[in-house]
Amino acid sequence: MRFITLCPAALAGCCCISAADAQLLFVSHADGTAYHSVQAAIDALPAQGGDIQIAPGVYREKVKVVKSGVHLKGAGKKPDDTVIVYGDGAINVGGTAHSATLDASGDDFRLDNLTVQNDYALNAANPASQAVALSVTGDRDVVTRVRLLGAQDTLFAGKGSNGRMSRQYFSDCYIEGHVDFIFGNAKAYFRHCELHGIANQAVVYTAQSKATPDEDSAYVFDHCRLTADPAARYVALGRAWRPYAAVIFLATKMDAPVIAEGWREWTPGKTNTLTTAYYAEYKSSGIGANSEGREPHSHQLSDSEAAKWSLRAFFGRATDWLSSEPSRKGLEKRSR
Repeated sequence: MRFITLCPAALAGCCCISAADAQLLFVSHADGTAYHSVQAAIDALPAQGGDIQIAPGVYREKVKVVKSGVHLKGAGKKPDDTVIVYGDGAINVGGTAHSATLDASGDDFRLDNLTVQNDYALNAANPASQAVALSVTGDRDVVTRVRLLGAQDTLFAGKGSNGRMSRQYFSDCYIEGHVDFIFGNAKAYFRHCELHGIANQAVVYTAQSKATPDEDSAYVFDHCRLTADPAARYVALGRAWRPYAAVIFLATKMDAPVIAEGWREWTPGKTNTLTTAYYAEYKSSGIGANSEGREPHSHQLSDSEAAKWSLRAFFGRATDWLSSEPSRKGLEKRSR
């Protein structure tokens, strides 16, 4: 690592790290020689991106990443120690896309060992609204050991604004919410993640939005776990935000009271997306597994069919961008 040069103003709380000379930048509320906000550190990175280490603490700010190659990592012992949080709702910022606490559109984005939260719904005075915690729309994005906390529309895993498909990989993450809380049209693979439905009159884990049959997108959940608060009602695996939504659960432990049909219509009585969407499961287990009672248009996969959705098959054997395959780690318990 090269040395980081500080200007005298840094000692007064203003960090003047020369980004051109830095390979690693630091963010901390307590350290006067580090950046005091995550966004300031991102802005200081060179055009090709770089690594940012974030000290334990709560950073109340909106964060936007448009550069490629930006890597954000919490420096605590667990994801709970470093929290980026904000409280915008779509209803008051001009749409869902603008509500994200952390919006990452650059390619080769990495996020590790921290929490991203949108706490809009925690204020009882706020009207119901979509409120995104994390929006990722770049290609070759990797998110590991991250807690994503919200209510409606917690995680937007989508393709870029130019319509280019985005490949994304999530590992050992905890994602919570209620309605459509993992949504979008990315080619996204989730491994060893926990999806948790919070108390609400309806919980829908996914709202994938593949719009045409030839789009190369889907959500695959591999050896994940589904859980829910006791007060969570009408728990569904997903509904199709667009007609050709594709969601596959592989060897998922469904420790939540999923409705017998598993999948639900986007707007019952008005839409007919279940006939065109591709919804599938392979060896689901737990109280929410019910292969006999599932929606007739969904699929229970054979061994050979499930193999087509393995990590390497899903990404066409082009997995070099994952760097190294993350090892299996226990899920961090969320703070209540």
